[in-house]
Amino acid sequence: MAKTQQSLVIPHYGGINREMPISSHKQLIEAMKNKSPATKAGEEAIERLKRWPGEHKVIVGLSGGVDSSLTAALLVEAGWDVEGMTLWLMSGKGTCCSEGLIDAAGICEQLGINHHVVDSRSNFQKEIVQKLITGYKEGITPLPCSQCNRSVKFTPMLEWAKQERKINRIATGHYARIRHPDENCLSISSIPGESHGRYKLLRGSDLRKDQSYFLYDLPQEVLSNVVFPLGELTKPNTRKEAERYGLRTAQKAESQDLCLADHYGSMKAFLDNFIEPRRGEIVLRDGTIVGEHDGIEHFTIGQRKGLGVSWSEPLHVIKIDSAINQITVATRDEAGKSMCTVGAVNWISINPPKGPVNIEVQVRYRSKTCSAKLTPINPEKSDLKSNRPYRCQLSFNEKQFSITPGQAAVFYSDETVLGGGLIQS
Repeated sequence: MAKTQQSLVIPHYGGINREMPISSHKQLIEAMKNKSPATKAGEEAIERLKRWPGEHKVIVGLSGGVDSSLTAALLVEAGWDVEGMTLWLMSGKGTCCSEGLIDAAGICEQLGINHHVVDSRSNFQKEIVQKLITGYKEGITPLPCSQCNRSVKFTPMLEWAKQERKINRIATGHYARIRHPDENCLSISSIPGESHGRYKLLRGSDLRKDQSYFLYDLPQEVLSNVVFPLGELTKPNTRKEAERYGLRTAQKAESQDLCLADHYGSMKAFLDNFIEPRRGEIVLRDGTIVGEHDGIEHFTIGQRKGLGVSWSEPLHVIKIDSAINQITVATRDEAGKSMCTVGAVNWISINPPKGPVNIEVQVRYRSKTCSAKLTPINPEKSDLKSNRPYRCQLSFNEKQFSITPGQAAVFYSDETVLGGGLIQS
């Protein structure tokens, strides 16, 4: 990992022998299977992994959940040389930490592969916790998951795999797909912009579980060395395959919250732990005071419930002003926006466009895509200090609700992720 990040590696976790032959791994897999037939999606996933170009050695990021567990099992059965790695992000309570470490170690024991635990707590504190706190204090609603994927998970994991294990690939249990530069695919043949020589990121086949929105920020040097074995599977397929392998995590419940909310009990509890309450006004656009709040960090653009305001019709948050500690609310009809500015843009499947392009855009993880015109803003006049100079303006074909500074706007062409960035205004 980067020299600024402390790493604690615990090899042979659970007594696994790293030198166990790959053939023995596959025999162990066969012994684990029950008599239920493989799903068609599972069989196809194994065949894709067998045909995957390049060296078949990989570090699998294991969270202790069913998705990453099945990822490791599929790679082992496909004949890959597999090792597991778990990032230690927080201490104490939280499924992503103590419980996750135990389950990840157990999966490696089942599969006969080595397990490494890497201490990433200081990096997580710096890149996620501190930036999250700063963002909420400034009145924005940060999106920690995409930042975590780039700065805490994928990039550092790949660096660690190369430096410590001389392995050039990592795999995770994300529901997304990758297309190599030389692959022909109808869905990417008509994408706007120049895409020659680039790895493409596509939505997962299971649109209910698709996680491409959180992966838009991965650079090409990472995407070219990542494997997503579950990209073509549905969540029910994953459960069935995990049961067929007899994986201990097959029926493990999914966490429904951000890991920090899990860790502290709720997102409100996390914020209250770091930010002192500060009472302020809730007002209408004309300045009429309609209520009070106990901290702007507990509000987000578009929010309707929990405002503590009684009015003749539902009101939504349309502005959060940190300078005067004020929340502005309005009716839904007044809350729509026809355009926004997006900064820190990462172009993933295409080169940065030089002129306007028509795209589909998703402005929240659970929101539907909408049509928009993307117009690049001159990089020389943007924030060059951030080393992420690309900015653009989005003009929506129809007004959009909940355009929220700090959240990601991710650009699509059909199922291909073109790129994305953070909403600024």
